[in-house]
Amino acid sequence: MKIVAFGGGGFIGSAIVDRLLLAGHEVRIFERTRVLPYRTFGESEPVEWSTGDMQSPHDVATALEGMDAVLHLVSTTFPKNSNEDTVFDVQSNLVSTLHLLDAMVVLQIKRIVFISSGGTVYGEPRYLPIDEEHPTNPLVSYGITKLAIEKYLLLYQRMHGLKPTILRVANPYGERQRAETAQGAVGVFLHRALRGQMIDIWGDGSAVRDYIYIGDVADAFVRAFAYDGNSTTFNISSCEGVSLNDLLSRLERHLGHAVDRRYLPGRPFDVPASILDNTLARTELGWKPETSMNDGVAWTAAWIKRSMNDGHSTSDRLS
Repeated sequence: MKIVAFGGGGFIGSAIVDRLLLAGHEVRIFERTRVLPYRTFGESEPVEWSTGDMQSPHDVATALEGMDAVLHLVSTTFPKNSNEDTVFDVQSNLVSTLHLLDAMVVLQIKRIVFISSGGTVYGEPRYLPIDEEHPTNPLVSYGITKLAIEKYLLLYQRMHGLKPTILRVANPYGERQRAETAQGAVGVFLHRALRGQMIDIWGDGSAVRDYIYIGDVADAFVRAFAYDGNSTTFNISSCEGVSLNDLLSRLERHLGHAVDRRYLPGRPFDVPASILDNTLARTELGWKPETSMNDGVAWTAAWIKRSMNDGHSTSDRLS
């Protein structure tokens, strides 16, 4: 299958692309101008690196030419900053996605796999673990936009016969996670702890999250492209809750020393707990998380140490 991966050069995208290549797919990676390839690709790897603007209908249509399927991973905002400019969030994410879907209709490309946000689309949990039937009441614009894209994917399925698969991913962590974006507690905490820097905790540290290793996330996306069932939306998660305080304790045990931490006032958009039920993905996709948090943290820490020593790392454990 020939797949165009919008956002395929980032933390999550690069892991998925590597798995898609291993599975025998051909991949065209579409990234922003000035973003460099995350590794050197072998001559025998069927991969093409292209750049452009996701908000340009021309660039998007050009990237789609000759493709069989779409991987949509692009987001211009994060949960913590999306409320600061909701118009930008909608224009840069929702509107650009509609241009993408329209181009797919013209080019008769049916299959699309979209990354949604298991951590934000549900909002305050009414019960745990959260399954796909749980009410969706996002507390941030990021989650609202993700949910709106989900709804349009289903609309285009009814109107134009698109075949969407939506993966609501919990809290991914692992190799290539960028600390400078301050996204992802595991990666950020490890980067700061290994540099001897203070770790900021919003609230009292009791907030519970569902952390999933990036290699398991990538496996779920590969299976999504092969899926031919009737379900459209899946939680991709560990289905295990870990509080921020417990996460810090785990990191301290792994590193062998205490880490400096500072507790700050809680943020209004942080829900007290988010644990996602992954039963449907297990049943329909034949997927399950394979990586323990102890192993995932160890591999992530080892990659960060290599990055600190080398400036970058080309030996990533993602396969």
